[in-house]
Amino acid sequence: DRRLNQQRLDAARRNVAPNLARPSKLRMVSLNRLEAAVSERLANGEAPTEEMQFLAGLTRVKYVFYYPETQDIVIAGPAEPYGVDASGRAVGLNSGEAITQLEDLVVALRAFPPSGQRTRLVSVSIDPTQDGLKKMQDFLNRLGGRIPAGGANQIAMGLRQSLGNQVVTIQGVSPKTHFAQVLVEADYRMKLIGIGLEQPPVDIRSYTSRSNPRDVSRNALQRWYFVPNYECVKVGENDLAMELVGDGVKLISEDERVQANGGRVNANAVNRASQMFVQEFTAKYPQLAERSPVYGQLRNLIDLVIAAAFIQEVDYYGRAGWAMNVFGDEGQYAVETHTAPQQVESAVNIVWKGNTLMTPIGGGVHIEPRQALASQNRLADTDGELKSLHGGVDFSKVDAKQWWWD
Repeated sequence: DRRLNQQRLDAARRNVAPNLARPSKLRMVSLNRLEAAVSERLANGEAPTEEMQFLAGLTRVKYVFYYPETQDIVIAGPAEPYGVDASGRAVGLNSGEAITQLEDLVVALRAFPPSGQRTRLVSVSIDPTQDGLKKMQDFLNRLGGRIPAGGANQIAMGLRQSLGNQVVTIQGVSPKTHFAQVLVEADYRMKLIGIGLEQPPVDIRSYTSRSNPRDVSRNALQRWYFVPNYECVKVGENDLAMELVGDGVKLISEDERVQANGGRVNANAVNRASQMFVQEFTAKYPQLAERSPVYGQLRNLIDLVIAAAFIQEVDYYGRAGWAMNVFGDEGQYAVETHTAPQQVESAVNIVWKGNTLMTPIGGGVHIEPRQALASQNRLADTDGELKSLHGGVDFSKVDAKQWWWD
């Protein structure tokens, strides 16, 4: 309900804490100071404050800094006052964009902890089972190109029943986290847009509306993946600073064919409609993230994972002497408090193109942080801009217990 949502955000506006009321182009959050502040509250039997849970209103993590003189490990980016909308998401009161969350930050840091253990891949995949695909093939064969009495609705029901539920596979992070839930929701809703079952808040033409029956075989399976989309990672002198340059998220396609036994093989042909859909989705992702918070949340997760991988790679943990004793311990700071998504209903939209039916969609989210940090993607801070940003902090004006500042 749009009106209820507006009422909640208006109430949040009236109750914004004075120190968070002003937006900031660059808000800095010290991770080790934040952990100390959270630890103090937990020791007193208190939950982290809302300010802590929503990282003082960060809407993006664009930078990572290390300060040897104080041993602060800092993430930084734009920030603004925030409120919780009717769906339970924290969003910026100025932009409507998703706010970065502490529990997601903790999940990312645990994937790249001080111990040096490396997570190669953070991913979710939502896929039909081989048995479901076989039953779908059998159903289509029995249909034989005929339209039953119930028409498209009858076919949709038959396809849904034969496919059954799709299986959710999560790697690299605990499936019982908010982090995992965002991965699954963003992926599922992207597919609904692709097959024309959800109207996006920005103008993106669906795959089904673009497709040509000559390009789509009856046993085709479209697979669409979200992957990181950074032009480069800019790294400062002595690895004291890092900047993520780019929009953060890209959608790519992969075409497969379903065999009679339900197995899947790569299709050699390129599906033009699928390519055009993922290209437009990627181009309009920044606008989509502004209007639909789940896509902003997905972008924030990718930012956080790559920031955490960088922190581990250049050993800020060792340099700061930060063991991450609280954030790294589920017993002290619990984030595995959500229901693990295991299955989702198969989404089927019946669109006839000549005598051709649109087929199911697979895919997911695929994040390989090390790839984003590879040497070929790194740029040196030749113009000194990162050095200037890094050096812009006067710690004599930052209180010892203050964990964020502008």
